[in-house]
Amino acid sequence: MPVNPKLKDPLIDQLFQAILLLQDEEECYQFFEDVSTIGELKSLAQRLEVARMLQLGSTYDDIVARTGASTATISRVKRCLNYGADGYGIVLSRLDEKGKE
Repeated sequence: MPVNPKLKDPLIDQLFQAILLLQDEEECYQFFEDVSTIGELKSLAQRLEVARMLQLGSTYDDIVARTGASTATISRVKRCLNYGADGYGIVLSRLDEKGKE
C-alpha cells in the first residue's frame, strides 16, 4: 500500500529511520522516553492492545475493562483495522509469530 501523501514528510522519514536503527527493547525505552511523554507512549501502547483485542473478537466492554480505552478510541482503532493502511495487521501478525517462537 502506498504511503499516505498527507503523512509523507522529511521529518517523519527521519523519525522512522531513527526508530529502525534501534537495536533492542532497552534502546526503544531510552529513545521513546526522550522523544515522547509517558502519556503519549501509554496511549500508543493502549491502541496496539485495543487492536490486538479487536482482532481476537473481544467486545467493547471487555476492551474498556482491560485497557481503560474510551469507546471513541476503540472505534477509531477498529476503523483503522478495517479501512486503514494495515499497519496494525502487519505488526500484530509479526508479534504473534514472534510469540510462537
